[in-house]
Amino acid sequence: MPAGSGTDRTQDRVLTVPNVISLARLGLIGVFLYLMLVARADGPAVATLMLSGASDWVDGKLARLLDQSSALGALLDPAIDRLYMVAIPIVFGVRGMVPWWIIGTLLARDVLLAAVLPVLRSRGLIALPVIYIGKAGTFALMSAFPLILLGQWDALWSRVVLSVGWAFLIWGLGMYLWAFVLYLIQVRLVVRTMPKVPGG
Repeated sequence: MPAGSGTDRTQDRVLTVPNVISLARLGLIGVFLYLMLVARADGPAVATLMLSGASDWVDGKLARLLDQSSALGALLDPAIDRLYMVAIPIVFGVRGMVPWWIIGTLLARDVLLAAVLPVLRSRGLIALPVIYIGKAGTFALMSAFPLILLGQWDALWSRVVLSVGWAFLIWGLGMYLWAFVLYLIQVRLVVRTMPKVPGG
């Protein structure tokens, strides 16, 4: 295959359906912040979170079905996930729906992971392979927050949903932290087995 053709062009694509969906998800963060902190419209805020979660699944599915995977998409999707995992807990803390120690734990985990990125880059790596338990933890947390938000109404069904939401939150927090430990083990192996690249 000639250089610069085929797979290279595919990876360099910017305007793809999955990337457009990812950018829409990015815009939904602003919508969610407005609904929660300014309008105090919890119902539409729940709908926004659910739409974002559904679109996150759809863009990955379409990337495979339409053969529209791209280098930009590979960077954009996890970056937007991280933004959600920062913005949503902080908003819930501001609204007093989740204790700040839980929010601080979630944020500290991501800050510490970001702190090891220079170590990986010094070995010629951009990121570590995704760990299944980390993805499961993120899924549980992203499920927990809309359920906790739905649990704010004064009704029996709402209290039941709130309990389910807290179960997801505790479950997700545990997996999130365990994934962090596994990532640190991977970083240690990288440091021990891979030499630094020139200029790293």
